[in-house]
Amino acid sequence: MRNPWTAPARAIAAGACALACATALATGAPAAAQPAPAAPGTPLSVEALPAAAAMPGAAGTARLLYTSTTVGDAPAPASAAVYFPAGQVPAGGWPVIAWAHGTVGLGDECAYSVGGPAAVERDRSYLGAWLEQGYAVVAADYAGLGVPGEHPYLNGRVAAHNVVDAVRAAHTRYPELSNRWAVVGQSQGGGAAVFTARYATEFGGPELDYRGAVATGLPAYLEEVFLALGPNVPPISLGDHLTAYVLYVLDGLRQSHPELDVTGLLTDEGKEWLDRARTACIEPFADELRGVAIGDLFAKPLASLPDAYGVLSRQMGLPESGYDRPVFVGQGLYDKDVVTPQALRWAAVTAAKGEPIRLHTYFEDHSGAVNASLPDSTPFVRELFAG
Repeated sequence: MRNPWTAPARAIAAGACALACATALATGAPAAAQPAPAAPGTPLSVEALPAAAAMPGAAGTARLLYTSTTVGDAPAPASAAVYFPAGQVPAGGWPVIAWAHGTVGLGDECAYSVGGPAAVERDRSYLGAWLEQGYAVVAADYAGLGVPGEHPYLNGRVAAHNVVDAVRAAHTRYPELSNRWAVVGQSQGGGAAVFTARYATEFGGPELDYRGAVATGLPAYLEEVFLALGPNVPPISLGDHLTAYVLYVLDGLRQSHPELDVTGLLTDEGKEWLDRARTACIEPFADELRGVAIGDLFAKPLASLPDAYGVLSRQMGLPESGYDRPVFVGQGLYDKDVVTPQALRWAAVTAAKGEPIRLHTYFEDHSGAVNASLPDSTPFVRELFAG
């Protein structure tokens, strides 16, 4: 087991414990009678952002710790990187882009606000473009990354809570930030952006003014893809990151559904790799997994889990309705990290239901579509914040 406690979190926990114990001694109350946790989105502390997570073009940066939720709406600490644009603060404050990042891994050192982006040049160029346009950027790490606990990978509702709570905490901590915000995400973060778009108004309440979403590299209908995984998957050549994604998803299922014997699906080799996944960052982990066949990880098909499709759908199935603001979907047609036809299908199905989906496609791969989408997403977001 890794030790996930960062220094700020240890200080917070120690302070809470000391307060509870002192109160108990003074009043004779049981030590277990502790105050309720702070409401989600409450700022806890601020520290310097590590150099690895710096963003060229930002006039100021910070690592913000705040309260949020994890599996089962349980209270949990969370962290985020905050980037401020250059220039004079406009009337009403800087509008906010909530950056929902792609897969970085599961270990604390992989957190965006600790180790920085996995795709350094791509993300610096992309976020730099938003900063240059006068948006502040709040990049949530997601529950369990860089803070106590473990990260329930691809749990969409948890990610949506984390993103919304990061925006609320940043707005509370920094008066120069507006309450007007939009969410922008890629890959894992594309799914998180879509979930955030579905629940932003509900989770944010009247305090925040949510405007819309941009999602690229969309991981759509993965519940159907993962249902086919098992010992009979042929040893075919896959994208560099796909085996790592599979192990991260299995760990996410284990986190979100401890009642299911996810580990029991695996061979001894699979169990060893799953243990490794819990602390591994995506790029070195993908390198380690070269030549490992997905079928060799499984002793039983994933479909043998009770209500397997329902479990997967509730965990990662992108909602097809309930969007109250526009959603921009940018999809690379050469994307091999997600299933491109499934992303296009989701956009078509959701739009056919009358949802405000705007689809744009690009002759790019998974990573290339991020910056290629800017000429279209820039005016889209500008329109969201107009008025």
